[in-house]
Amino acid sequence: MKSQNYITQAASAFWKNKTPVMRGIALMCLSTLAFAIMHGLVRFVSEVLHPFQIAFFRNVFGLAFLLPLLLRSKFAILRTNQIGLHALRGVINIAAMLMFFTALSITPLAKITALSFTAPIFMAVLAVLVLGERFRIYRWGAILSGFLGMLIILRPGLISIDTGALLTTASAALWAVAMIIIKIQSRTESSVTIVAYMGIFLGLFSLLPAIWVWQPFGIQTLGWLALIGLSGTIAQMAISQSLKETDPTATMPFDFLKLIWTAMIGAWFFAEIPDIFTWIGATVIFLSGFFIALRERRASSSVSQ
Repeated sequence: MKSQNYITQAASAFWKNKTPVMRGIALMCLSTLAFAIMHGLVRFVSEVLHPFQIAFFRNVFGLAFLLPLLLRSKFAILRTNQIGLHALRGVINIAAMLMFFTALSITPLAKITALSFTAPIFMAVLAVLVLGERFRIYRWGAILSGFLGMLIILRPGLISIDTGALLTTASAALWAVAMIIIKIQSRTESSVTIVAYMGIFLGLFSLLPAIWVWQPFGIQTLGWLALIGLSGTIAQMAISQSLKETDPTATMPFDFLKLIWTAMIGAWFFAEIPDIFTWIGATVIFLSGFFIALRERRASSSVSQ
């Protein structure tokens, strides 16, 4: 017991001695690995269960991990004046999740990950149209570059666009809408309240789609579903804490590791080898999103000064 406490204290001291930037980068790398593992597990389990049912258990196990936090606060974190907005975001989030999980079951993992990088591009567009943020030429240039990267991956007119690619792109657009709602909610709501209601509404809204396609499964499959919930929860917690530790522009370049991990998982376990267009398009999309984030940071810094 003493040795275990010593190891725990040593690890805690080691972590605290690292700079916020280093902690943020480490957590971002952890989140990319956890997301990639979750995506690979969803593809694996989708061979025996419908993606809607997998999404339901992903949310159930995610809510189970959240329950101790709710009990500890005696449900005080659920106090809100924006229950309607929380519900709306839940509807949007579950639609995006069902689309994404369905895409994971029918499309190469690396291609899905590459297209998911378009979410910040869609968010930049919505920030101007919905939130009334200033029109900046560099932002629109980066947005156009991002959509160019998407066209490189999809190559419409040259190859047929598969259903999974369309679902992933639509999912990224919906996720961007959800992020805009979160941005509005964060003006008055705590991050804990926002996360709590996300878990609750995702669990509720994924139940009916799961019942619609429900099929029995064994204890081994339940174990894989628990791992999906665990890896997804770790990924969400790691990326949230990463954003608290340091500026997103310091950690965002490491988000590209997600494509590396999913490409490796796809190749090793599902014999999926991403083509050169996926890598080129993903790089263009990712750099466009990173450029937007970098310039927004500089613009915010100049305003605050």
